Amino acid sequence: MTAAAAIAVIGEALIDLVELGDDDPRLARPGGSPYNVALGLARLGQRTAFVGRISRDPLGVVLRNHALRSGVDLSPSVAADEPSTVAMVELDAAGRAQYRFGVRGTADFQWTAAELARVPGDYAAVHFGSLASWLAPGDTAIAHRVGELRAAGSLVTYDPNVRPLLQPDRAAAREQIERTLPLAHLVKTSDDDIDWLRPGEAAADVAADWLTLGPTAVIVTGGATGALAVTGDGVVFRPPVAVEVVDTVGAGDAFMTGMLDGLARRGLLAADALASAPFADVLDDAALVAAVTCAHAGANPPRRDELSSFRG
Repeated sequence: MTAAAAIAVIGEALIDLVELGDDDPRLARPGGSPYNVALGLARLGQRTAFVGRISRDPLGVVLRNHALRSGVDLSPSVAADEPSTVAMVELDAAGRAQYRFGVRGTADFQWTAAELARVPGDYAAVHFGSLASWLAPGDTAIAHRVGELRAAGSLVTYDPNVRPLLQPDRAAAREQIERTLPLAHLVKTSDDDIDWLRPGEAAADVAADWLTLGPTAVIVTGGATGALAVTGDGVVFRPPVAVEVVDTVGAGDAFMTGMLDGLARRGLLAADALASAPFADVLDDAALVAAVTCAHAGANPPRRDELSSFRG
């Protein structure tokens, strides 16, 4: 495929082992924040490539086939010899997810500059973030290539997707993430991320501070409390879409998917167009995609026809 007018997503693809709490101890599902975003965009009809290091092992075959069935272009991805990453997902009574990861020596984080050089330089937008953006040794190579893609004209979006169990040094995690912010035009984070990185500070204040580091817009999601967009023009708040929650696995990734899709459908998937985006409408689009995902079990983003039927 030619990369023009398409979206590339860089990051990890892993297997979620979900604790069910009954006689079936675990359920394995494809996941990983960037992988979920790529899957969701492709299901909504956006021409999307996933840039990942997908293992050749049996779990990697599952991840690869699942993405292909949703229409994701895997041509920029690497077939890796290291094992697949696995995450254990624990759900509380309200369906909220907590994660524990097995990441030592796994495929997703071993990026080299030579591997990332394969990524075309003419994507309209590039999304990156989550574990692969801050776990060594591949994080440095990803940041370098994202910087090159931004310089080549791509709109860059970023979701740090903080995981305290993997980032126990709060100060180091904050420094690394805030060092990455200048690469991005649009940042999506959560109130949980901000609470961990900058405890005691209001989300809108942190987002405004992050704007001074380079992004055009910072979006903060709060789950059942709604979401806000902070730009140079001020703060826009939008409530969530009501839904009966099965679980929240992949909800933040679905929100990111909905924002990118909303920008693309409005012809605003460009750095110079972002400042004029109607963020109230884009947040509503994103909230709908997240809500429908929460009505599913696991990270199972909707297709376009399901969004239409959900709207009624």
